[in-house]
Amino acid sequence: MASENFNNLAAFVAVAKERSFTRAAAKLGVSQSALSQTIKGLEARLGMRLLTRNTRSVSPTDAGERLLQTLAPRFEEIEQEVSALSDLRDKPAGTVRITAGEHPAISLLQPALKRFLPEHPDIKVEVITDYGLTDIVAEGYDAGVRMGEQVAKDMIAVPIGPDMRMAVVAAPSYFEKHPRPVVPQDLTGHNCINIRLPTYGGLSVWDFDKDGRELRVRVEGQLVFNNAPMRLASALDGLGIAYMPEDFVLEHIATGRLIRVLEDWCEPFPGYHLYYPSRRHGSSAFAVLIEALRYRRPST
Repeated sequence: MASENFNNLAAFVAVAKERSFTRAAAKLGVSQSALSQTIKGLEARLGMRLLTRNTRSVSPTDAGERLLQTLAPRFEEIEQEVSALSDLRDKPAGTVRITAGEHPAISLLQPALKRFLPEHPDIKVEVITDYGLTDIVAEGYDAGVRMGEQVAKDMIAVPIGPDMRMAVVAAPSYFEKHPRPVVPQDLTGHNCINIRLPTYGGLSVWDFDKDGRELRVRVEGQLVFNNAPMRLASALDGLGIAYMPEDFVLEHIATGRLIRVLEDWCEPFPGYHLYYPSRRHGSSAFAVLIEALRYRRPST
């Protein structure tokens, strides 16, 4: 039978199940007269009566009952499959590519993905660790992660973590041989563990802030690294003073393995943000991931 007649078969199933042209017409959203003409046309093409009509009811003939029992389950399966396809369309799916530094990748993205991915099996997330200021558009990323102060003005920035603080730390064994710095300028006389900036190749300046007074100190030392774990390990080994994100070292400070100095010069600043171009039209996968990563301050 030609495919255009499947609508006619569906119309027959509706009338046969409802036992009424009036109820079937209302369900299908057509007029009663149009539905009657459809059934008459179907019966004419098949060369047999499918329905017995009287003034009070409509009932299938033997042929009509056989056709109803054959078609009704098939149409139900089709409706279920169409519904399933609709669910799939609305179900977030796809790959999201993010570039981030090691610290936010470990401290923020990893815990969030642990909660997020099991609930969204059709979403894939690729996280590339990069200390540089990557051009996410040119490199084909959906988003990047930076400190709030580093995000370009033409980007949309979504906070994914709380405000941050830095910590200046060294092992007790280091301070047994060197005086503790009292002001940031004292660091110029210490063996400091430096940070190599991957984007420009220079050494990072240590930033300090107290009561609105800002200081940027260039330090010197025997060691230079471009990653946090090695700076932390070297500080724990007593090889110098390190400038670290606070959450990296709080546990070691609590156990006495590290001593914190210049704490009053390390004020909070805007933490990590997920950023992406304002003109980007994100996929459903990207949208739900943003909401999962979005930082919400604890209610007080």
